[in-house]
Amino acid sequence: MTKKAIGIDIGGTGIKGALVNVKKGEIVGERIRVMTPAGGRPDDISRVVAELVKQLTGDRGTLPVGICFPAVVKHGKTMSAANISKEWIGLDAETLFEKALGRHVHIMNDADAAGVAEVKFGAAKKHKGLVFMSTLGTGIGTALFIKGELVPNAELGHLEIDGVDYETKAAYSAMEREGLSFSEWSERLQKYYSTIERLFSPDLIIVGGGISKSYEQFLPLLKLNAPIVPAIKRNNAGILGAAALAFKNRDEN
Repeated sequence: MTKKAIGIDIGGTGIKGALVNVKKGEIVGERIRVMTPAGGRPDDISRVVAELVKQLTGDRGTLPVGICFPAVVKHGKTMSAANISKEWIGLDAETLFEKALGRHVHIMNDADAAGVAEVKFGAAKKHKGLVFMSTLGTGIGTALFIKGELVPNAELGHLEIDGVDYETKAAYSAMEREGLSFSEWSERLQKYYSTIERLFSPDLIIVGGGISKSYEQFLPLLKLNAPIVPAIKRNNAGILGAAALAFKNRDEN
């Protein structure tokens, strides 16, 4: 039987979902995107996610569901909240979604899910060293992997450099906000990734986020010890990684 799970990627403005072949790392059929309910409250989001899962599978089946989320996630609880309601902080989100969906659910940080997709199916497939995944967008999402295993909730976008939370200087949103050229922005990225190298000595650095489509404009400007490469799975990474972790978690329990 084909190994399948459902992946859901919750963001501040949109919620994306799809059925995933977790062996091949491919979306099966249609990817659905709906708007995140205004205010981003738990009950509203769980209702929308339940409707989305029904669209993907009908009322049948017990496929596991992986949900990635803009928050630190510990043991199924969302410990922070970015661009969504503060009601999520300290909430047992896993139980909330399991009640709404009537099936096994696995919750994880969105950058962790994107990193899992790259390690299992993308730029770091079969890589055995220390991999540092980063997504450049509104902020800087990060994930760490050692020999293919995730170290969860590595919030390294918030490193303090030059006395500030450096994602406010080096995220793609800062480039847009300040009207920086790629050359000017790359100087900030150089400082950020050089700090990551000094602290962790990664063997591979991956850059994701929508701007990674334009990687040729800025990655060649960076001078680092480790190879730095664009993500492969891009906009589908959260969905693929969430589904893969949900399926793995289902097998282990």
